[in-house]
Amino acid sequence: MSDATARAENDQDITVVHLMRHGEVHNPDGVLYGRRAGYHLSELGRQMADRVAESLAGRDVTYVVASPLERAQETATPVAKAHGLDLATDARLIEAANVFEGKTFGVGDGALRKPGNWKHLTNPFQPSWGEPYIEQVVRMMGALDAAKDAARGHEAVLVSHQLPIWIVRSFVEKRRLWHDPRRRQCTLASLTSFTYRGDTIVSVGYSEPARDLVPAHLLAGAKPVKGKSKAFGA
Repeated sequence: MSDATARAENDQDITVVHLMRHGEVHNPDGVLYGRRAGYHLSELGRQMADRVAESLAGRDVTYVVASPLERAQETATPVAKAHGLDLATDARLIEAANVFEGKTFGVGDGALRKPGNWKHLTNPFQPSWGEPYIEQVVRMMGALDAAKDAARGHEAVLVSHQLPIWIVRSFVEKRRLWHDPRRRQCTLASLTSFTYRGDTIVSVGYSEPARDLVPAHLLAGAKPVKGKSKAFGA
């Protein structure tokens, strides 16, 4: 085999799988909506989705799939449309389960001072208030690998939610899974991109095509604002 042929075959075995977080959600009551149905993108969230679709328009995307939740489906639709693709659904991309779903749980709202909540806050390493981190890793790795196989030699876009994206990235980058939520690098409409050579992840990248549209208090590392919570846009 010539060197040129070997290089060509090697290039064809490179697959990029982008994990995209959905755009901003219309949630005026500040509810931790989790897996609840009925939460759709806001007008700003739709602008974010369109912006990312534009940024990916020239990429070799051959597969687009989303979490079954409305906000993820609505975020993925412009990307699929830009590439003339049908939008697939993968339940493994869904938001993490959380016992506080349906409640307000923001900075300064007193949720941590309520005795009824304490029993759910005993183990931050699992965590005790929601879906175990390791279970999130298993299902998200399954979704990533399936997308890699579906788009082999090309690129795939998977729309999911902040916590599952951050957890699987932490796993791939060999970091501990328990963490400070304020330190997650996974803002609205961001792309966490996994490059595969064959079946092995060889690099992870991160970009924010819609950064200028994201409210300042929702950017990674931003100081929490009383009455507002990053969790609402999970």
